[in-house]
Amino acid sequence: MPVSTLHAGGRWEYAREGAPTTAALEEALGALEHGTAVAFSSGMAAANAVMDLVPVGGLVVAPSAAYTGVAVRLRELRDTGRIRLAIVDVDDTEAVRAACAGAALLWLESPTNPLLQVADLPACIAAGRDAGARVLVDNTFATPMLQQPLLIGADLVLHSVTKALSGHSDVLMGAIVASDPALAEEVQVRRVLLGAAPGAFDCYLALRGIRTLALRVERAQHSARSICARLVDHPAVSRVRYPGWGTIAAIELEGGAPAADRLAASVRLWVHATSLGGVESLLERRRRWPLESHVVPESLVRLSFGIESADDLWRDLDAALTATLTASGSTSD
Repeated sequence: MPVSTLHAGGRWEYAREGAPTTAALEEALGALEHGTAVAFSSGMAAANAVMDLVPVGGLVVAPSAAYTGVAVRLRELRDTGRIRLAIVDVDDTEAVRAACAGAALLWLESPTNPLLQVADLPACIAAGRDAGARVLVDNTFATPMLQQPLLIGADLVLHSVTKALSGHSDVLMGAIVASDPALAEEVQVRRVLLGAAPGAFDCYLALRGIRTLALRVERAQHSARSICARLVDHPAVSRVRYPGWGTIAAIELEGGAPAADRLAASVRLWVHATSLGGVESLLERRRRWPLESHVVPESLVRLSFGIESADDLWRDLDAALTATLTASGSTSD
């Protein structure tokens, strides 16, 4: 039975410090990413723990279209004078290298959320390390099934365990995996002092989800490749953003934001909802969120592929996209 208080004299005496189920999850995540894992109550809790390690006035280099919560929090810390902040396009390696001079932390996403920009991770990580910065890679989109940043020199990997790792849209959790156990200990102290420990049952659910991670990623990636290849020629779509791998894509619609909103309202098998990485396929217009970056096009719809039949997903998406064309034609008339 999950408990918050443990017998004195053992490895843990209070659940904020750690617990058996938390340790089991951390062991599994550490093995997947080849490091030492620390689980958190949410992805943002994990992100904030790393931000808390940046010295006062330290320079953080971050993506121009990072995950919204991370971007907003970094701007808050900048505006209060806690950190300095440099924003770069992570797919511009020279810009990343130039921005790293004097940096305390290089924060990378690859692919980025939601623009699907892909960084040259070996080159960017090397640039950060050469500049004396710690390097963090948000690996939520790729998962350790598709890339393992610690093996190419990153110091830290961030996961929203809520997403593909748990995979069933029933857990809110995050994790940091560190290449150095001593660095993992620093992160773990932040978890204790910031009060961001995950619950035992959530850890159990995340462990259950990880058992099928490889199968789910393989199935969802197959659907993503198949459907994105068809979307390229769809008359309702002006641009497809998909790097050729992974389970997340984004499309921009010819009819702008109204067409994107109509698409979200018209699908039947796809689910109109935020988040990603679950067994169900989700889509949403990202700029519906007021704090989303202004560099994200108003018409951009992020697609998270689940494990349904690719043909069924295509038929539903194609019908909804075609309906946006019909509606746009009626509006213009």
